[in-house]
Amino acid sequence: MGPLLRRLAPTVGPTLICALLLATGCVDDQPSIGGGGADSLVGEVVVEGLAGPTQLVIDDDGSWWVAQLAGGENDGTGQVVRLDPDALDAEPEVILDGLDKPTGVALFAGELWVMERNRLTRGPIDGAVDGSDRTVVADDLPSNGRSEGTLTADGDRLLYDTSGRLEPDGTATPGSGTLWAVTVVADATAEISTVAAGFKHAYAHARTDDGTLYATEIGDGRYDGEPALDELVPVVEGVDHGWPRCVGDNRAVVEYGGTEAGCAEVPGSLALFAAGATPTSVVAAPWDPELLLVALWNKGQVVAVSSTAGDPAAFDVVYTGAEHPQHLTVDGDRVLLTDHVAGRVVALTNPSSE
Repeated sequence: MGPLLRRLAPTVGPTLICALLLATGCVDDQPSIGGGGADSLVGEVVVEGLAGPTQLVIDDDGSWWVAQLAGGENDGTGQVVRLDPDALDAEPEVILDGLDKPTGVALFAGELWVMERNRLTRGPIDGAVDGSDRTVVADDLPSNGRSEGTLTADGDRLLYDTSGRLEPDGTATPGSGTLWAVTVVADATAEISTVAAGFKHAYAHARTDDGTLYATEIGDGRYDGEPALDELVPVVEGVDHGWPRCVGDNRAVVEYGGTEAGCAEVPGSLALFAAGATPTSVVAAPWDPELLLVALWNKGQVVAVSSTAGDPAAFDVVYTGAEHPQHLTVDGDRVLLTDHVAGRVVALTNPSSE
């Protein structure tokens, strides 16, 4: 039994699924990293019939807001829908329609914010379904062709990222590979600032009770001929986190000018995942503030990482009942999980905490 499973109570085994839909492709030569063991969280399907759900957030009234593709990844048919948690069998209410690959949704500063393929928009919470009353906050965002990831309300800031793209000379395209923050000032102007740079794709983010901000890092691609491992990284604000010179817990990439000495100076990994695992979400477990849950989209796994373990390979697989686990949201003493391809929301609970 792994070190984290002693806090949780055991059930089933993992699957590996290769897909090329939202974030990264599979890599054949994946190393064996971290977490063995059986499932320890119980999953209950609470919503079915969604169409490619991505991020789910909960408003102050308890309603669930879900971004979904509602068609093919590139069809431009995406939606934001609202669900009543007391009537989950009812048809979801369509709030926004005709979106371009929405992967992020947030309720922030009294408005509804959406991250689409390469733009961030804001608008009334109950505005026009066709989005005609919405404002573009950032457009033509640099990316590497992947989606830009999720949105995270972080106090008075809204976090988003731009995925990393390389120029022909091997340097990062300006503005790519960066974690950003939006602040809404008194006249409702959205001010954008840099949180940290040097990421291939800081897809998802969470701040824990001790004040640490974490980001998942999708490091797809090959560097000096080797695949980059995916990561969970503590974010140090104002600091360059190394990509593309350093990948996978500060491995120096010679072809992009990385050195061992230089990479030793950038923030390291809290957890390392197999190349192509694709971590698309992270939350602090409501039953243990020192435990982080991470959704590994291509692995079909939710894993648990201790913020105090000190070993990037020390994590445990705690749920494998979703085909493509996309996003995790804390809801009281449970965690809601969107299962992207199955079109479901699964409620995860820890039986050992009851």
